[in-house]
Amino acid sequence: MVCWATLLHGGSALASEVAVARFGINRLNLAWLKPAEQERILQEIADSGATHVRLSLSRPVDKSIDALEIANRLGLRILLEIQLSNKSYYADTVRPRTGFGRIWDINRLSDLDLDRYRAGLKAALKRMDALGIRLDAVEPGNEINLAGYNGDLAVYEKPGEPTPRSVTDLKDRVAFEKGLDKYVEALRVTREEVQQSESRDAVIVSAGLADMGARQADQEGMERLDPAEVIALLKTKGMDRFVDAYGIHIYPARKDPKAIRSVATKLLGFCEPADQGRPCWVTEWGIGNRAQSCPVDDREREGAMSAMRAVFEQFSKEKRLDAAYYYDWDTEKNYRLWRCGKLSPAGVIAITPDDLN
Repeated sequence: MVCWATLLHGGSALASEVAVARFGINRLNLAWLKPAEQERILQEIADSGATHVRLSLSRPVDKSIDALEIANRLGLRILLEIQLSNKSYYADTVRPRTGFGRIWDINRLSDLDLDRYRAGLKAALKRMDALGIRLDAVEPGNEINLAGYNGDLAVYEKPGEPTPRSVTDLKDRVAFEKGLDKYVEALRVTREEVQQSESRDAVIVSAGLADMGARQADQEGMERLDPAEVIALLKTKGMDRFVDAYGIHIYPARKDPKAIRSVATKLLGFCEPADQGRPCWVTEWGIGNRAQSCPVDDREREGAMSAMRAVFEQFSKEKRLDAAYYYDWDTEKNYRLWRCGKLSPAGVIAITPDDLN
């Protein structure tokens, strides 16, 4: 994913340092690729002018760390997304919630084994330290407000019926809240282990939350909750003791600049300056372009990109937003920025540092 980002340093001081404008690229699941492919992709990212990447720690973990080592060697600075769906973090007797064949089966966050998680994270950080990898930021979990990534939320056997509009409507609210309690504990573990590593100053970002709306959830047949509601719940459970920023994802369904500004502004409404609460990191954002021809026609997307950037820059000026990472570099056909062997025109807008606009 490509990003324009303003990155806070000094995670151990709970984001009290000076904000500096940065930009980077997100590319997840490199662990699935051969070393030569990892090298090629990360070299393309570095050659594009990006300086930051959002990468994932997923199974197989050793290959994930191999990719981190390449990125580090190329001078790319790393936001590490830790995939909490990793089955190594769960007891062998745990069985995932079914996705009824429409989406993947996934474990319940409430079943997360904190001792296993700590052991896995400690071992991964130890290897990173030995390889000289230094993390800029760590983001445990992903879209925990959506059934696709949190098994405590239900997937309906048949889509189409109304899905919950608030936490009180969930099929199993008790399990969901238990999962949030477990997540806050996972944040505590993450902070403790990161502070014992050579990446001790890394920013801790809460899991980027999905922006899926209620109507789409009805169509997909899966539970989801609004990001602002989940952030409020996590705050009551003490999340702010362990994080420097809140993660959020933004994928506007329309390309009209006015609509984009309205949607993005509303989604970021819970973000606050660090001295009043916690600022946001947009760990994923994307504007689609279905055109697959070369050279790519990116004109419509360019206007939409500019509208999103304007919102980000306004929130940055208000110290309510510290990072925004564009999704995706080269895997998602509609969202990808690497087109026809080079960065697309819209991609240039997406990664241009704030001080050059």
